[in-house]
Amino acid sequence: MSKVCREFDLEERLIDFAVRVIRTAESLPKTKIGNHISRQLIRSGTSPAPNYGEAQSAESRADFIHKMRLALKELRETRIWLLIIVKAGLIKPVSKLDVLIDENNQLISIFVTSVGTAKQNKNKTS
Repeated sequence: MSKVCREFDLEERLIDFAVRVIRTAESLPKTKIGNHISRQLIRSGTSPAPNYGEAQSAESRADFIHKMRLALKELRETRIWLLIIVKAGLIKPVSKLDVLIDENNQLISIFVTSVGTAKQNKNKTS
């Protein structure tokens, strides 16, 4: 598989993830806490896709690593919001979120690996 194809696949996964996050946020209760979590979830869960897009046009390896770390940070924040939703029972059944949380965890793993590889390659060229 070519590098371009893998990048496109990850971009597509991130866009699909963002859409699923939006749908999840829309299904939260229209209460004070539901609205608060909805806004936070939308903010953190939709930002990894554009951050990844920016990383693809990074001006340097350090810029690439920085943008990938931003996406990773937002994915981790999204995971916490999803776990809060589960613990608070804001979406029933909570098992509805299992697939989204699993995808979130997979994306975190991909970004951890990618940032680590980019850092190793940066150190080799420094």
